[in-house]
Amino acid sequence: MKATQIIPVLRIFDYQKTIEFYVDWLGFEVVWEHYFEKNTPVYMEVKKENMVFHLSEHHGDGTPGTRVMVFGEGIPAYHKELIDKKYKYNRPGLEKTFYGTVSFTVNDPFGNTITFNEEFDEEKHKDLEFSSIH
Repeated sequence: MKATQIIPVLRIFDYQKTIEFYVDWLGFEVVWEHYFEKNTPVYMEVKKENMVFHLSEHHGDGTPGTRVMVFGEGIPAYHKELIDKKYKYNRPGLEKTFYGTVSFTVNDPFGNTITFNEEFDEEKHKDLEFSSIH
């Protein structure tokens, strides 16, 4: 078996806070939204480049407190982009992890966490300043 895509489903509880966090701060775009009828919970897909998340207000779709690990490139630049936005509720530190990555973690308004990782490279990352908080 070869997976072609894995899409985590994260539980959300408030549409406006979802847009503020995922779209306005993290820079995702809403690809689509689905409602079974008027005044029912939303199920949506958000995307940033090749990262895709499904976000659901439906009871039973995902559990609050889910952790997602994202591995990629450009993590320090993305971290700086987010810090420069001065988002009121998240100011994550950049860390060098015990598992050999440059990393930062964000916490969404619903208790979910997303950790962004890039493989640590001594030369490439030599000038980065890391947070001492663990």
